[in-house]
Amino acid sequence: MKTKPNDPKPGYSRRQFLKAGALTATTFMVLPGRVLGLGGATSPNEKLNVAGIGIGGQGASDLSNMESENIVALCDVDQNHAAHVFKKYPSAKQFTDYRKMLDEMKEIDGVVIATPDHLHAFVAMEAIRHGKNVYCEKPLTHSVWEARQLAKAARDAKVVTQMGNQGQASKETRRMCELVWSGIIGPVHEVHVWTDRPSNGLFNEYWPQGVARPKDTPAVPATLNWDLWLGPARERPYNPAYLPFKWRGWWDFGTGALGDIGCHSMDPIFRALKLGAPVSVQGASTRVNEETFPLGSIVTYQFPARSADVQANNCHVTGLTGRAAGGIAMPPCKLTWYDGGLRPPRPDALPEGQKMGDNGKLLVGEKGFILSNVNNQVFPESCAKEAEALEHTIPTSPGHYKEWIEACKGGKKPGSNFDWAGPLAESVLLGNVALRVQLREDLTLCRLLWDPAELRFTNLEDANKFVRTEYRAGWTLGG
Repeated sequence: MKTKPNDPKPGYSRRQFLKAGALTATTFMVLPGRVLGLGGATSPNEKLNVAGIGIGGQGASDLSNMESENIVALCDVDQNHAAHVFKKYPSAKQFTDYRKMLDEMKEIDGVVIATPDHLHAFVAMEAIRHGKNVYCEKPLTHSVWEARQLAKAARDAKVVTQMGNQGQASKETRRMCELVWSGIIGPVHEVHVWTDRPSNGLFNEYWPQGVARPKDTPAVPATLNWDLWLGPARERPYNPAYLPFKWRGWWDFGTGALGDIGCHSMDPIFRALKLGAPVSVQGASTRVNEETFPLGSIVTYQFPARSADVQANNCHVTGLTGRAAGGIAMPPCKLTWYDGGLRPPRPDALPEGQKMGDNGKLLVGEKGFILSNVNNQVFPESCAKEAEALEHTIPTSPGHYKEWIEACKGGKKPGSNFDWAGPLAESVLLGNVALRVQLREDLTLCRLLWDPAELRFTNLEDANKFVRTEYRAGWTLGG
């Protein structure tokens, strides 16, 4: 059979042919999967073309887990903070503005986003509009409303997504599900989750909270694009009190300890207990102001009983299925969050000398409880013996990052895809609404009643203004 002048040579795949042609061009071009007739996916035997956005901190770690693929572009507004990553991947094209990068580099298959929280939704939404697969760090967004919009946009665009809560792929998460679903500790009606953040000691802060806005206005470093760093946030002068990383404790930029750790520590609980949206949320805290989160807080969520239909849908979305999945009653459940070093009371059946840890989870059932600060420990001893004999039924994950990579190449949907991560982030971020100083007096008199379908609180209209962020002029997410 004769071939036309522009047909691939016999024995060449279409991708190999296009690559060979590109090599002869004046400028080398790496082609994305969609150009190759792969419906937006890359062949399992080919490498993704990955771009990193917000690469100086957690983004550097995320990219190090993507090195099996082609890292073709890097973007950061802080050239000094990101210098070590630019140096590590010298062949990647460098950018300051993610919008320019996405407009120019059509060959990108997926983006890895690790900007400050207030930019997550904007960067991810722009990538989705360009048809790119998205890996975005937790919390997925800065506001509850943004989480809803982002999950819908990703679903409509049919792109592959994953939120950066790495523990969702762990053996510990799967084991917690198996233990709860087995019924060993009985139906779970109470959960406690705690962290030492934002500070694990007087002189060892993760980031500052409970502080006022700085009054000095030093010059913006030449290596920083301050306007792009602010993005949709309200205008304010540059100050090193905000970055790098210290942004997490500021209302305008971060989501505090709850946003930082909640998507990690609550994820296995939501999976094991098949939780959806809460029916109410109430917060209490140390002194708080309009600039930063409090030094310590307690947030209480109330969840309704879960029907068989809800349980089945949870298994479908998360991909976690195994023997007894959804096979026991799921009664109403109260989940209490503690940060700033606050902890729940010790359970009566917890042995003397047993540490609860600075960070942990406690699931209280009718027959026993699970303490998880490193591994899942079951109490009392009678339940622990049953747990030891319980076989593993949930398939292991290839790894959190590999889940996303393989899905981009046509594989199984990742475990923290935005259909799962969006609702989880919504619930987590509702807790921050309950910590707002503007609502403090009202919330000593009531708990906030939540309507997830309408995305609003039904009993305190003033609280609804914090469900959605007001952006500065020139920035819009749409919707």
